[in-house]
Amino acid sequence: MSNQTDNLQKQPPDSVQNKSLVPPFLAAILSALLPGLGQILAKSYRRGALLLFSMATLVGLLIWRFRLAAPRDEGVVDIFLKGLRLKPFLVFVLILVVVLYIWIIIDAYAVAKQRDTVTVGLLFMVLVVFFSLGWQIGEINPVALFTQADDAGPALMRVLWPWEKAIEYPEEIVSVWADVQVPCADSPPPPSEPSDSEAYLIVSPTCGSLSEQDGTQGSILTLQGYNLIPNTMAEIIWEDPNLATFRQRQEGEYVQVMPDETGAFEVDIIMPYRLLPPSVEEEVLIWRISAQQVSSVGDPQASQELKLAVEKITETIFIGMMATFFGVILAIPVSFIAARNLMSANRVTIGIYYVTRGILNIIRSIEPLIWAIIFVIVVGLGPFAGILALTVHSIAALGKLYSESIESIDPGPIEAIQATGANWVQVVVFAVVPQIIPPFVSFTIYRWDINIRMSTIIGFVGGGGIGFLLAQWIRLLDYRSAGIAVWFIAITVAILDYVSAEIRARFV
Repeated sequence: MSNQTDNLQKQPPDSVQNKSLVPPFLAAILSALLPGLGQILAKSYRRGALLLFSMATLVGLLIWRFRLAAPRDEGVVDIFLKGLRLKPFLVFVLILVVVLYIWIIIDAYAVAKQRDTVTVGLLFMVLVVFFSLGWQIGEINPVALFTQADDAGPALMRVLWPWEKAIEYPEEIVSVWADVQVPCADSPPPPSEPSDSEAYLIVSPTCGSLSEQDGTQGSILTLQGYNLIPNTMAEIIWEDPNLATFRQRQEGEYVQVMPDETGAFEVDIIMPYRLLPPSVEEEVLIWRISAQQVSSVGDPQASQELKLAVEKITETIFIGMMATFFGVILAIPVSFIAARNLMSANRVTIGIYYVTRGILNIIRSIEPLIWAIIFVIVVGLGPFAGILALTVHSIAALGKLYSESIESIDPGPIEAIQATGANWVQVVVFAVVPQIIPPFVSFTIYRWDINIRMSTIIGFVGGGGIGFLLAQWIRLLDYRSAGIAVWFIAITVAILDYVSAEIRARFV
C-alpha cells in the first residue's frame, strides 16, 4: 500500500488528467485519416483544432488553384496534371503540404505518448505552407519586378515632376486658310484675293482628289502664304466637311513651313487620305487647308489642372474635417454605453453594452470605400457621400477607441463618487470625463489624420475630393496631371501631420 502511495506521489499531478484517450499508434492513424484528430483525442484540443483547420484550409485552397489552372478540364487526374504543368510552383507547395501532413502524423504519435514536442516548429511549418501558397496565389514575380521596372520610368518621372503641366502660357494663333474642292467639278472655288496688309493663303489648283488607302496618291497642291509672321514656324492643317481637323503629314512627318523675312512661303502638299465613307465622298465637297502660327506667348499662369487640384484638395480637407467633427460628436455618447465598466450594473445595461459593441464591430469591419459606394447610391456623386461614409466609419472606430479608454481608467475615483450616492450621470461627469480627455484628444487627432487620407481614396468611387480627379487622370494616362494631385495629397498630409503633432503636444 505504501509503495502504491509512493508511486502516485512520484507521478506528475496532471498525468492522469492529460492521459490520451487513444494509444499513440491509433492517434497517428487517426491523424493520417483526418489531420489533427489524433491530437484532439490525445487531449491536445487546441493543437488538434488548429492543425485540422489549417489542413482543411490548405486543401481547399489547393483544389481552388488547380481548378483555376484548368477550368475547362474534367476529371481529377486531368485537372491535377494540367495544373502542375501550367503552374510549376504548385509542385513545391504540394511537397510542403505532404511534409506538413507527415509531420502532423508524427506529432500525433508523440502527443499521445506524452513526449515533449516542439509546438513552435510545427506552427512555423504551417505558416511556411500558407506563405508558399500565398506566393502562388499572389503570382509574385520578383524577376518581372526588377527586369521590367524601367518600363515604369517615364511615367514615374512625370508623376514625380509634373510642374510643366501646372504652368501654361496663353498663345495667340494666327491662321490663314483656303478652300479646296473635292473632287474637281465645273466650278472650283476661286483663289484667295491678295492683300497688302493682311496675311493670306493661295492654293493652286483649288480642287483635287484625295489619296487612297490602296496607294493611289492624291493631287499635289501648291501652297503660297504671304504676310505671315517672318521666321516663325507655321503648321499645315486640314479641315474636312464634317469640321474635323487634323495636321498634314507627308512621309511620316508633320508638315511645317518657315516663312522668310517677308512672311512668305511656298510648299507642295499631297492631298490627304479620304476620311469619309466612299459614298459620301462621291459628292462634291469643300475641304479647307490652313497655315497656323503662334503669334505671341503671354505671361505664365496656372493651368486648368492646377486650379482643379487646388479646388479638389480643399474639398478633400473639408470632407475629412466635417467627417471627423460629426464622427466625434456622435461617437462620444456611444462610447459611454460601449464601456463595460460603466454598463455592468445589471443585465439590461450589460445587454445594451453587448449590442452596442456588436454594432460598432459590424460597422467598423466595412471599409469607408464600401460605405462611399453605398452613400453614392443614396445621395449621388459628390462630397456629401464621402462625408457620410467617413462619418459612419469614424463613429464605429472612435466609439471603440473611446470606450476602451473609458474601460482602462482608474476605478478609484468612480468608487469614491459612487460612495457618495451619485447617480450614473454624475459618476461620468466627475469621475470619468477628467480621466479621458487626454486619450480622447489623441484619438480624435489620429482619426482626423486617417479621414484626410481616406478622403483622397473615396473619390475613386465618386465620393468627392481630389481622389475623383486622380482616378480620371490615371485612366487617361495623364501622369503629369496625376502627379500634381499626388503632390498636393503628400503636401497636405505632411502639413496636417505637423499640425496634429502640435495639437497633441499641447493637449495630450
